[in-house]
Amino acid sequence: MVKKPSASKPTSIRIYIEGGGSSSSGQRQLRNGFLELFEREIAPRSLTVVACGGRNAAYKDFRLALTHHPEALCLLLVDSEESIAMGVSAWAHVQQRKEDQWSKPPAATDDHLHFMVQAMEAWLLADPQALARYYGKDFQPSALPARQNIENIPKQDLKSILKHASRNTKKAGYDETHGFALIGLIDPAKVRAASPWAARFFDHLLTLCPAR
Repeated sequence: MVKKPSASKPTSIRIYIEGGGSSSSGQRQLRNGFLELFEREIAPRSLTVVACGGRNAAYKDFRLALTHHPEALCLLLVDSEESIAMGVSAWAHVQQRKEDQWSKPPAATDDHLHFMVQAMEAWLLADPQALARYYGKDFQPSALPARQNIENIPKQDLKSILKHASRNTKKAGYDETHGFALIGLIDPAKVRAASPWAARFFDHLLTLCPAR
């Protein structure tokens, strides 16, 4: 079972997110998409979203933020890259991955680290209706997996599933820039229902901010 974070009431929240590519335009689009997603679940308040581009850049920016923004609660939201073993804590997961080997900052707890399991595209698959609205005519919902728990879909399969389902549409198949827009269109309630780690993250936000 995923352990729920403890509650606290900071004056402001800063969420550092993996993704958006290397361009300021892509990072801005992703930031705006996540803001739309979060504000569909919680009432607007002092919430700052930072799209950091690469995975290691997100970790580095988060570490710096703990020092540079001591008045805020800083959270890190990244892809898990793979399944998370039962009972493994958030920091233990990234410490054990040989591609990461991230150490937990002294000021951080497990409450500061959250995952999209196994990648952001899994969250998109939780809402087939939003995908169909975005891609329009000739989108194939039947090509999407009928799994209730999106965390069980291997990361390497996520983009290919989305590309296959949208290949005949005017957008000619999913690419990463579509994800920047789609993340702001999906229903967070559907993501929560399909992913225990997503539920952990949104539950944490709801302990910090009023619900919609």
